[in-house]
Amino acid sequence: MPQTRYLIIFAQAHYDFRIPELLSVAELHGFSIGLPDQPEPTRPYMVVQLEHQDHAILLASRCILIKSVCEFYAQGSSYDELHAAVRSNKQEWIQHQADASFKFTVTGFKCSLPAQKQREIIESFSYMALAGKIDLKTPDIILSVFEEYDSRVANVEGKHEQPNRFKQVYFGRLLVEGTARSLAAKFDVKKRVYYGNTSMEAEISLLMANQTLASSGKLVYDPFMGTGSMAYTVAHFGAQMFGSDIDGRQMRGKEKQAGVFRAAAQYGVAARVVDLCTFDVTHNPWRCGDLFDAIVTDPPYGVRAGAKRLGRKKPPTEKHIASLSSQRVGALRPGDSAPYIPPTKPYELSNLASDLVLLARYLLRPGGRLVFFLPTVNEDYQAVDIRTMLCEGMEVVANSLQDFGSWGRRLITLRKTTNQSYDPPTFEAPSEDVDELDGETAHVPAHKDFREKYFQGFKPAAE
Repeated sequence: MPQTRYLIIFAQAHYDFRIPELLSVAELHGFSIGLPDQPEPTRPYMVVQLEHQDHAILLASRCILIKSVCEFYAQGSSYDELHAAVRSNKQEWIQHQADASFKFTVTGFKCSLPAQKQREIIESFSYMALAGKIDLKTPDIILSVFEEYDSRVANVEGKHEQPNRFKQVYFGRLLVEGTARSLAAKFDVKKRVYYGNTSMEAEISLLMANQTLASSGKLVYDPFMGTGSMAYTVAHFGAQMFGSDIDGRQMRGKEKQAGVFRAAAQYGVAARVVDLCTFDVTHNPWRCGDLFDAIVTDPPYGVRAGAKRLGRKKPPTEKHIASLSSQRVGALRPGDSAPYIPPTKPYELSNLASDLVLLARYLLRPGGRLVFFLPTVNEDYQAVDIRTMLCEGMEVVANSLQDFGSWGRRLITLRKTTNQSYDPPTFEAPSEDVDELDGETAHVPAHKDFREKYFQGFKPAAE
């Protein structure tokens, strides 16, 4: 089937997330999307190929990073080049010559265009001979010109006398405005009835939900639920959500009704939050695999809240064992209101990430996705860092960086590629004495011991 070109206008945020989101939403709705041979996700405009305009409308209704989509007519590095392309593509816009009311818009990325210059640009398209009425309020069609500059340009009269000053200029007809971007305001953490200091910002949680391919009839799991940021966006897109955490207080809050359920009710998705359970993911109750369509989570990495697992930092002494036995007996006595609280120990990030991938392989259905954030030191990061946590039957779908300067967090999307059943992971900690593997020094990923590196200011530890 022949494909039509469309111009996507992106919101100016999260550049590295744009293409993964486009591909995920296309996969969710079962259509293909033709990207440029060498896509440049940092640029504000991208020309893509789609089989049907309904696919463009679906992208605009689900992609958080799309501002609008235009039916693409032409582009050029100068206006002479643009107009030549418009004339040669007359068959694409001639259908609007007859009686459709219209208006032109002229937009500059990283520049402000004076009104006089906008009028001159609009009048330069007079050869199109549009016969319809000009309507600035409710036109049948909106024809748009987009100028793209490499760096910010001031509003200076006469700058268009240098025709190649901009990087590229695009022309097309507005097809649809992006409607998904308004969801960021709906799920704004500041307006939420229940949140904590580790709650994920709304726009990022929506991007994560899109990476899970959340939709009606799917079951999604968050093993580090916290205050439930991912649950609300995943449930908004129709999926059923199950959550767990080693610390149930994060999910419950201090009121009678659990905080996660109160926030879910605020968004009208409480019925899609199946349940919340308190347990250590390394001592989980799952007795069969292939349960979930996706796992989505933001594992704690020790900056605002550290990851924990059951156990002691040091083996208990005989005195501790005796004390432990008395506490257990005492907790069972009638009227005793101080139940035994098991000890926990730190869960090192690189071990947690590898264990999470193994757990996902066990719990995901074939084709299911694992979506999680991995903080890393930007200067030390290498592509092999992600491969160190992979296992047989899991492949990388996307790896997007949210850059904070010296460090960043990578949204990793993995897919289960096998129908084979696996035993549940044992979560055994690797030996600290193993420095070599097959005669070679074992690779140390940039996310290992991230907490310590963070509080050292990402400076080498003192010897």
